[in-house]
Amino acid sequence: MIAPLSFETLTLEQKIAQMFVIRASGHLFDSQIRYPAWEPQRKTLKRWISELGIGGVLLIDGSAVELHLRTQQLQEWAEIPLLLCADIEEGVGQRFAGATWFPPPMALSEIASRDWTRAIEYAEQMGAITAREALATGLNWILAPVVDVNNNPDNPVINVRSIGQTPEVVSALATAFLRGTQRFPVLATAKHFPGHGDTSVDSHWELPTIAHDLDRLTQVELPPFEAAIEAGVDAVMSAHLRVPAWDAEQPATMSKRILTEQLRGKLGFEGLVVTDALVMGAIANRYDANEAPILAIEAGNDIVLMPSDPEGGIRAVCDAVRSGRISIDRIHQSLDRIRQAKLKVFSEPPSSTLPLSDLDRIATPDAIHLSESILRDSSCSQGASLPTVTSGRNVVIVDDWLRCSYLGHHTPAIALPKQHGYTPYLIDLNGDRQPPETGTGEPTILQIFVRGNPFGSSRSIAVLGEAWLNKLLKTGDLEAVAIYGSPYTYQNLSQNLPSQLPTVFSFGQMPQAQTVTLGILFGQTAVNWSSLKPLA
Repeated sequence: MIAPLSFETLTLEQKIAQMFVIRASGHLFDSQIRYPAWEPQRKTLKRWISELGIGGVLLIDGSAVELHLRTQQLQEWAEIPLLLCADIEEGVGQRFAGATWFPPPMALSEIASRDWTRAIEYAEQMGAITAREALATGLNWILAPVVDVNNNPDNPVINVRSIGQTPEVVSALATAFLRGTQRFPVLATAKHFPGHGDTSVDSHWELPTIAHDLDRLTQVELPPFEAAIEAGVDAVMSAHLRVPAWDAEQPATMSKRILTEQLRGKLGFEGLVVTDALVMGAIANRYDANEAPILAIEAGNDIVLMPSDPEGGIRAVCDAVRSGRISIDRIHQSLDRIRQAKLKVFSEPPSSTLPLSDLDRIATPDAIHLSESILRDSSCSQGASLPTVTSGRNVVIVDDWLRCSYLGHHTPAIALPKQHGYTPYLIDLNGDRQPPETGTGEPTILQIFVRGNPFGSSRSIAVLGEAWLNKLLKTGDLEAVAIYGSPYTYQNLSQNLPSQLPTVFSFGQMPQAQTVTLGILFGQTAVNWSSLKPLA
């Protein structure tokens, strides 16, 4: 154990700073920072950690190898070891190149509809591999699983990030995932309390409302959180949404009625309560940057995540304590929970030099095989395999080619059809998007990359994909369809497809998903299921 890991000798400012987790780039150099409004430069970041005593850092971008170095750098700057976290709902590779990137969690629920035992096994293995690779890169806090019940197909922010569409499935798969993470000394997080699944508004932009009564909340939204708490989840993340059944005025993140009375009191949760990012529009557009952390702590949050102004927020909370608005006992309650969390993940002080052999635990054959198995076993397909052609078109539709990290000239969605005679024809929302009025006479593969995503434009992509699909059907050029990401778009578009038309749906969008999907279309990938049915 780290001894004594005591916060008693800290100044008030340092105590409050332990409750703040800020965002930083996973890249090592300032010139690589992609979001300067949210990611401080090295000099500022070092001062926040070494002088202010910030308690943790959320990391994003870079490679697994960079992260391995970056986390050591950050820990070296800290007097008290840091909680280092990331939104790695789909594995470490979702955010950091080179590590294992799993398909979205909802793929597990599709497998559960076919083989319950296999889905549970996959979920537990996914949790274990995510935890193993997190530790290998220096992360100690996994901001997953998402236990929101995504029962609204129009949900733009949760969608396939959810592990399922019913409370029973979400509860079972989420607790299996947690069993996997608990094999390792990392923290895991159930999010977003009390349930963000039945919304059609993205809280990154606006404040959604869950208008259900208490009976509905008890039957649908709460059971997965109750199951996660029973399974020993370390942290619960609050949702930026209004729940009038409990609090008609404040969103959950700012509501003592929801976080203290319901989550702490009714559900008996004793671990860390962490806000969702306070820079999100649902909060930032409604609250002063320095008032928001005060309200969050008053509501019952132990961790203030990504405040708009970390230094100003720390000063504001200190002033609130000195004025008596927030009691020092309330601060000490959170510090006790933070201390216990840090004791769990640090059996000894973090080393300033993690061995390179740690990288041997990343993207191992078992991890790659698991990801491929989940992709393959959650796929849906119909029709025969495609022939090699002399001249064909490969129409690929995405939202923005300039920001598309999973596609390039070398990735399977482009390279594999080219090997079979299909020339790439690239479409996004920024260019000439509409299909031509007349056909070309060339056999055409249509690939549509679409998923519900924060800040995304999934509805526009779905509309554009449908326009191309209908035109190609009308001209007779359509040879095959591949849809990546959104099961809801697949369900909608598949209603208009001839049953004999070769069609494959994949929950994943990354290169591995492209390989599996196109392997099915071209008859090169074996599928475990004798008859893949459409999503229920």
